[in-house]
Amino acid sequence: MFHIPPNILLMQAIIGLALGAVFVLLASGLSMIYGLMDVVNFAHGVFFMLGAYAVYQFNLTLGNFWVGVALAVLAVALLGALTEISLLRPLYKTGNLLYPLLLTFGLALALPDVVKMFYGLMPMPVNYPEGLQGSLLVGPLIVPKYRLFVIVLTFSVMFSLWLFLKKSNLGMILRATTTDKGMVDAMGINVNRVVTLGFSIGIALAALGGAVAAPMVSVEPNMGVNIVLQCFVVTVVGGLGSLGGAVVSGVIIGEVVAFTSLFAGGYADVVIYFVMAVILLVRPRGLFGELSRE
Repeated sequence: MFHIPPNILLMQAIIGLALGAVFVLLASGLSMIYGLMDVVNFAHGVFFMLGAYAVYQFNLTLGNFWVGVALAVLAVALLGALTEISLLRPLYKTGNLLYPLLLTFGLALALPDVVKMFYGLMPMPVNYPEGLQGSLLVGPLIVPKYRLFVIVLTFSVMFSLWLFLKKSNLGMILRATTTDKGMVDAMGINVNRVVTLGFSIGIALAALGGAVAAPMVSVEPNMGVNIVLQCFVVTVVGGLGSLGGAVVSGVIIGEVVAFTSLFAGGYADVVIYFVMAVILLVRPRGLFGELSRE
């Protein structure tokens, strides 16, 4: 048996929670897009990668990490809106959901190569912002400041998103659109605009995930490939289309990866698929999936 001090286990739990926070941002955006469009966005990892590159570029140009994050999220969200309007929307008229899925798959293959043309293959470093470098000493526990910030930021964003969807008129329209687009259209509301807004919010969450993850990982063109596979696991485990499921599942998968890395590092990328298989055997629609989505 391994004997690991409790403070090391607590540190690993915090690392897992920070990783889970990034998963939460990605999976929440993916679930929102699926709920609105009934399409799995294979390009979601690409927008995560673009968010990381955008914060790198804005930080390099402006010299301010926080402004860089804000501008990165805004720029990638606008790119997402443009993608939905110009590329995805014309495909809805065909009535075949396979076409948008294939388009997002094509974007996932093409956009990393476009990024390579401008930035090459070498990883780009993004420094930790001032004030969040180093660690806090809490008793025997060493807590990395930046990872703690990522955790707090993520759950603040998710709480704000919950308030927006539950309490605002626009949020209620978004929720109604995920349930019955025909009813929303019959009320005189422009469904296309609602879908574009929801798609942009989902992409903004992916971009925010990439932006805040940039200092913790190497910013390189293929960084979205591996994490989007893990994001799909989080989304499926939580239940397709469920934001609450994305939050709970993101934390679970983040902790599974963190503790597997501690005890058996070589299996960290494999064990999450085992967890997914077990949960789907017990509950095929995921932890919080709706029967109507099956």
